[in-house]
Amino acid sequence: MRRFEFPVDLPHAKAVNQTLAEVRSLRRSAVIVALLCAAGAVWLFVLGHAWSYIVGSVLVVAAVTSVWVALWAPRKVGTIEDLYRDSPLVPALVATTRARGLTLLALIDIAKPTDGAAEGGGRHHYALVTRDVQAIPGHRAKVGERVPCVAVLSDRTTRNKSGVWQMVSPMPLAWATRDAAVLAKATAAIDESEWKLLKSKLSSADEINASDERRVELDLKELPPELR
Repeated sequence: MRRFEFPVDLPHAKAVNQTLAEVRSLRRSAVIVALLCAAGAVWLFVLGHAWSYIVGSVLVVAAVTSVWVALWAPRKVGTIEDLYRDSPLVPALVATTRARGLTLLALIDIAKPTDGAAEGGGRHHYALVTRDVQAIPGHRAKVGERVPCVAVLSDRTTRNKSGVWQMVSPMPLAWATRDAAVLAKATAAIDESEWKLLKSKLSSADEINASDERRVELDLKELPPELR
């Protein structure tokens, strides 16, 4: 697993990192739902009917669940410093541009460490992964622009036994640093064969982005010898 260490600019990350913004939005929504459910439960209990006690109890459970989500979300994701330190460095290209954002196409090895790939002697499962983003400071909004990222990898459930990560998302380094030298060094740390492979797959980005998982696994014969 290829990692790239650099000093995270926390104020910059809090201002522009879309992953952090998504976590904040999830927490905010969970808190609002919890308050609404709690208020509804109190009103139903005040009514004092048999049916209202039952429905009120259901709302209490929903409120507690929402509070748990609000507390669990940041712990599940981890700190932004941890994400950039522990996640693998991967290549991504700007695949499409829109009036209010971009689509990135990334090449990511989605094999879990237990599948042997992380130790260097096991199987790789490379996939093309897309992500819609609003902006990437320090990069041009131009198709083909190289954007070094880290791959945020996780599972929806602990029961996943497939050997590959269920949830995969590229996160640009530019969301954590304003240093152009750091971005250039990270870009150079990625093998040229990976950039060339991504460039050859740019035409498939829209189709991948329209799929449910926003990713497609690559066949072994599609990979350059260095990645097999």
